[in-house]
Amino acid sequence: MKIKYLKNLFIAFVLVFMSCNKYEKSSTTGWNYNDPKQGGFEVSDNYKEQPAPPGMVFIEGGTFTMGRTEQDVMHEWNNMPKTVTISSFYMDATEVRNIDYLEYLHWLKRVYGSNYDNGSYPEVYWAALPDTLVWRNKLAYNEPLVEYYLRHPAYKNYPVVGVSWDQAMAYCDWRTNRVNERILIDNGYLWEDHDQVDEMIFDTDAYLWGQYEGRVRRDVPNLKSPEIHNSDRRPGRDKAAARRVQLKDGILINRLRLPTEAEWEYAALGLIGNTDGANIDERRIYPWDGSSTRNREKTNRGENMANFKRGKGDMMGIAGDLNDHSDIPAPVGTYWPNDYGLYNMAGNVSEWCLDVYRPMLESDVSDFNYFRGNVYQTWDEDVDRFKVEKDSLGNMVWRNVDNNTVWGGNKKKVDNLNQRRNYSESYNVNYLDGEEPSLLQTPKNKEDGSDWKKSKDNKNNKTFSTDRMYEKTITMDKGDKSSLINDDTRVLKGGSWKDRAYWMAPGSRRYLNEEQAADYVGFRCVMDRVGPSTNTSKSFQRKNSDLDRTKPIKATEKTKRRNDSQIKKYRRVNKRKQGLNIPY
Repeated sequence: MKIKYLKNLFIAFVLVFMSCNKYEKSSTTGWNYNDPKQGGFEVSDNYKEQPAPPGMVFIEGGTFTMGRTEQDVMHEWNNMPKTVTISSFYMDATEVRNIDYLEYLHWLKRVYGSNYDNGSYPEVYWAALPDTLVWRNKLAYNEPLVEYYLRHPAYKNYPVVGVSWDQAMAYCDWRTNRVNERILIDNGYLWEDHDQVDEMIFDTDAYLWGQYEGRVRRDVPNLKSPEIHNSDRRPGRDKAAARRVQLKDGILINRLRLPTEAEWEYAALGLIGNTDGANIDERRIYPWDGSSTRNREKTNRGENMANFKRGKGDMMGIAGDLNDHSDIPAPVGTYWPNDYGLYNMAGNVSEWCLDVYRPMLESDVSDFNYFRGNVYQTWDEDVDRFKVEKDSLGNMVWRNVDNNTVWGGNKKKVDNLNQRRNYSESYNVNYLDGEEPSLLQTPKNKEDGSDWKKSKDNKNNKTFSTDRMYEKTITMDKGDKSSLINDDTRVLKGGSWKDRAYWMAPGSRRYLNEEQAADYVGFRCVMDRVGPSTNTSKSFQRKNSDLDRTKPIKATEKTKRRNDSQIKKYRRVNKRKQGLNIPY
């Protein structure tokens, strides 16, 4: 009895001690964090792991050999092998589906309207519509696909096609905002608002900059994160007034985008399951081991590992013994995932990448997070740098970094690029590929240099709103000449349902104008990883600890309509090294 009494006394003492020290102190100044009485410097004290959007998997970064692994049958010599390092990131497990894109179109139609009788900006909806006419072929009957592929429920889990690069980027922006809006609603910071229209829509950047004018929830007695500060209360009106969530709170996801070419190729190879210590067992041609496109495992031996064109006129094999079971794109999640858990990184549909296409030379490549296409931008602010501008669609407005921008009465330059060592202008797409620093002979005099700079600026005059579908404008001189490879040409990766096996190698690369679409091109989204390169989530560690991904996953059904719940995961590495036969 006495022991129990002493135990309760000790617990009470601990609780009292903790209540007296509820604020964490700075280790360098001794001031309290999150204490309104001591300045109110806010530090998130419950941040554990970066939240991942639904449908995405973690891709642990590392070093790999980027470039061609197959013979160069096109004789382009445009992708020589080179060693690069990729930071960790998150990627969609599958291509974006028709049902996903239809949800996007439904939202646009509801918010902006589809005609001027029921909306203010129907152009936004029209600009987002996929080009279903990409299915037409002058010598083929594909009209059923034109009419049904996007909207019929039979195709709801098929990858969306007919989407341009611009449309894919706009979808990524929209998805970022919808995920963050749901996070804020679930955590009690916003009310659900199904009536938001035009400039009243939720936009992540507008919210963070205090420009969101929608239904912010004020009477919030029990928020999860971040903490409510007493100094923010409105006496007599709010039980607890919640301030707006800020970037430093860590509960919002990062901006979604298309993958860079290097990220896509790294994720497709899935070398995490093909290593022994720091050594790669075998350099892969495809996202699986071996040089064949057929499954080597006993249960599914001989089945095609992906959806591709086996030969001229052979899209899926002979009835009764179909080789890949799909004459057009197959439903996402069909066939075996690679070692990162990504489906259809070979075959099915080719996918848009973020990069501007150039024949890749060794001198072009940065060995860390290689990417060609940087256009540095900043917020469009008023002359006093007081208010960040928002357009009529509710999106924040960006502008290219300008070395001549001045603000206010003191004429102070804020984009002083002349003093920067790492870049000197906003538009860096052509760096080391025609830019002045890379020319063999620079302009002979200042006047020549000015003319060269002026013609370059005219050719590449681009302005963007965050709504890439509607506000994008491009101006070019009528006399400018162009080619298939220009600043509007983007990289395509991965083979498709109508390609031969050569294009399924992750090192293969093609290109397409960013405003065009095709019946064999889709996309998937990625998100940057912040913080540690290794996922610190305990659930992730339990799921992925000591997994052996060196062999293709066995499936339970020959039809190959599989998902993760139907697949038993892998053998453990340690027991494999001991030579034990551990079943899947």
